[in-house]
Amino acid sequence: MPEGGASIPNTAQGAAAGAEPPGLTAHRRTGLLVTFLLGSLTAVPPLAMDMYLPSLPEVTRSLHAPAATVQLTLTACLAGMALGQLVVGPMSDRWGRRRPLLAGLGVFVVATVLCALAPTVELLVAFRLAQGLAGAAAIVIARAVVRDLYDGMAMARFFSTLMLISGVAPIVAPLIGGQVLRVTDWRGVFVVLTAIGILIGVLVWTRLPETLPPAQRHSGGVGEALHAMRGLLSDRSFAGYTLTGGFAFAALFAYISASPFVIQEIYGASPQTFSLLFGVNSVGLVLVGQINGKVLVGRVSLDRVLGIGLTIVITAATALLLMSLGVFGEVSLAPVAVALFVLMSAMGTTLPNTQALALMRTKHAAGSASALLGTSSFLIGAVASPLVGVAGEDTAVPMAVVQLAAALVALACFVGMCRPWKTDGKTDGRRASVEGAGS
Repeated sequence: MPEGGASIPNTAQGAAAGAEPPGLTAHRRTGLLVTFLLGSLTAVPPLAMDMYLPSLPEVTRSLHAPAATVQLTLTACLAGMALGQLVVGPMSDRWGRRRPLLAGLGVFVVATVLCALAPTVELLVAFRLAQGLAGAAAIVIARAVVRDLYDGMAMARFFSTLMLISGVAPIVAPLIGGQVLRVTDWRGVFVVLTAIGILIGVLVWTRLPETLPPAQRHSGGVGEALHAMRGLLSDRSFAGYTLTGGFAFAALFAYISASPFVIQEIYGASPQTFSLLFGVNSVGLVLVGQINGKVLVGRVSLDRVLGIGLTIVITAATALLLMSLGVFGEVSLAPVAVALFVLMSAMGTTLPNTQALALMRTKHAAGSASALLGTSSFLIGAVASPLVGVAGEDTAVPMAVVQLAAALVALACFVGMCRPWKTDGKTDGRRASVEGAGS
């Protein structure tokens, strides 16, 4: 579709006129395709991160690099996704959605090809940074397109659908990666990612029209976004929920970074077994997240559920640390896998509820708040990633220590800055407004 293709009026404008715009009505007849395409865009980052996980031990051998250095390839990708959101979001508000998205996907494809050809781990780290910076366009612009097309509860329901799709991506990505390693090496994983990037780019070019009309664009740019973020961070509760979510994500990313080595190198599991366990843990996260959004929200205070979730994460991380230290003697993979499953499942309550509780306070700057939440989580997670490899790849102690420390800091931020005992009663009256976000 040409760059100047038919734009789709905003839902709110149609509501003001008493009827939905004809262009939007026609576009929603292809709702399944739009849902698949936007879901595919939100799945690009987890695919780029998680499909590569089963090959981490092979990369250390192939490039003759220590585990801690190879884990920097994850850190670089995550940091790129964090920083890219701050840049691409304002760009899409100024120049529309299609051009920044197509440019981002193009750079993503090129960077992924370079990852497949990287001769050294240092170049691989650099190319993964570029891959993350470009992949951020998919995260930010997919959400922006949803805001362009939907409003109110319709938008909340669509976001819930996208969360389901993006939740499935971490489940299937390592499974795909494990199967790719059956027929090729780690470079083949990046070849598959290249093909996925090209396919999504073609679909965006041919099937996704511009959703932000020129009349609704602005030239505020990064400066305006940073000004809004300074105001948001002056709100102690918003900052508290942001930090709580960021450190909870750090505990999750410590698992993502270290589990390939822990499960495969220490416990001798195959890449396929690791992929299966990773998928099971991701299923636990998705299922608990849906229980949180569909059952708990509206019945139990979000602060209370968040506190319980953090407590479960701390308990599971403590159990992992004790097993890693040999307190219970030599343990098999089974109890470690159970503890990791409990920890991952509890993330289904901590991550969505921190976002919902933060965004409840920021209707005046929801876009900037969303970018700040995402960026802070990615940056804190990027810092946690190399810490899990400081003691080498022959012990699970660093992973457990980072997970426990991150969860304890998250709980401290939640209690000390959010003061849930003072807001618990007020939260009940606002549950309905966040039901979609909590799911």
